[in-house]
Amino acid sequence: METFNHLFQGFAVAGTPTNLMIALAGCFLGTVIGLLPGLGPINGVAILLPIAFAMNLPPESALILLCAVYAGCEYGGRISAILINVPGDAGAVMTTMDGFPMARKGLAGPALSISAWSSFVGSMLATIGIVFFAPILSEWAIAFGPAEYFALMVLALSCLGGLVGDSLPKAAVACLLGLLMSCVGIDSNSGVYRFTFDILHLSDGIPFVVIVIGLFAVSELMLMLESHQAGAKPIALTGRMMFNFREWRLQNWATFRSSVVGFFIGVLPGAGATVASAMTYSMERRMAGKDHCFGDGDVRGVAAPEAANNASAYGSLIPMLTLGVPGSGTTAVMIGALTLYNINPGPTLFQDQPLIVWGLIASLFIANIMLLVMNIPMIRLFVKFLDMPNWLLVPLVAAVSLVGVYSVHSTSFDLVFGVLLGGIGYLLRVMNFPISPLILGFVLGDMMEQNLRRALSISNGELSVLFASPISIVLWVGAAAMLIGPRVFRALEERKLRNLGLLAAEDAHVEAG
Repeated sequence: METFNHLFQGFAVAGTPTNLMIALAGCFLGTVIGLLPGLGPINGVAILLPIAFAMNLPPESALILLCAVYAGCEYGGRISAILINVPGDAGAVMTTMDGFPMARKGLAGPALSISAWSSFVGSMLATIGIVFFAPILSEWAIAFGPAEYFALMVLALSCLGGLVGDSLPKAAVACLLGLLMSCVGIDSNSGVYRFTFDILHLSDGIPFVVIVIGLFAVSELMLMLESHQAGAKPIALTGRMMFNFREWRLQNWATFRSSVVGFFIGVLPGAGATVASAMTYSMERRMAGKDHCFGDGDVRGVAAPEAANNASAYGSLIPMLTLGVPGSGTTAVMIGALTLYNINPGPTLFQDQPLIVWGLIASLFIANIMLLVMNIPMIRLFVKFLDMPNWLLVPLVAAVSLVGVYSVHSTSFDLVFGVLLGGIGYLLRVMNFPISPLILGFVLGDMMEQNLRRALSISNGELSVLFASPISIVLWVGAAAMLIGPRVFRALEERKLRNLGLLAAEDAHVEAG
């Protein structure tokens, strides 16, 4: 009952006219940013973060804006995936598998409407999951000490490392770069300047807004300038725009199952929407048996990944709010937003700032309804944004980003440093280094260092304190499993396929003999 009382108070915060307008603007901007290939939720939140801070929005309004943008981007990514076969963000990659074939068959309208409905169901189920699970996890996490927190952050980084596949060395390098950047500035314990190179502007560390805008927005603009060719023309919307009853019934259980799976994958720190959508697409394809047309325009192939990536995106808010650990790259940026307002995410956030937390959760319900209304009746309006040329988009995003960076500290150093970081981000992306591990390392670096120091201070320097409690041991085992497990599983799968190939070759040889 206490949970519902808090939720009603949250609706009182999110339901003020100002916050409703902010949520509406965030949903619209998020959908537009999400449908533009390349930008995605991280860039969307990164670009809006300094703007929200510069506008002196109160913390609850700023978080409502950023969460609405995040949710809008997750909805918007499917539009370009279905109409031009180019996903707006990585989470919508699997939507292209069946969304684009449906559009080529003249079913673009039903594909867009069913994906909007699945996104809505996935988001609503995940928000309900946040209401019930986040307070429980928050109360449990109060028992965490510095050693447990350090192990938890190692687990978060391991989750990311275990799920990046063959690019683990590059992800590790990016993560180490982020950890190194988090060390810049005055050491809070000893007062020693670290890696500042006598530059006064770096004495407080690298500003979070500068690093986010530089690595994401500026590097993305450089990539846009590099790809000067015209984008693909979207498939025209003709025929019916809504799904029929048969299509709705066909995807019903697929959407529900994918929402639940996507939510729990999202709760896992570092997993993210891409893993959720790929896993649920494969799951539904296997469960469909022979009665399917996956890959050729099956409505379940559109519904499942969309429900999963939205549920996963919302689920990733749980570790952010309850443990202070980002569940994805986008939530890592949102943790930076909290720190800008001197709010420490973690177990005590629900007790210290209940109006902010529950206002944020209530706004997710409201934003979902807004997004459903926007993404079905207003879909023709959003499709027009796919025709926006780069010569208009690049200066627009550059102006918004640089004004946002300058407005935080009003120094030209931030602008120059942001462009420099943008160049570094561009080089990393050209060489296929993932940027999300870098930002996760940067966000977690300071917290890891502080918790490690506290744990070692308590134990007079004994490293055994890191493995002393059952919670720590479970977290260390989980970290090892996340690093080793996927590779062992992949090796077993390859061995199984190799054996099947040998058996097939032997059968062919016997038949030939």
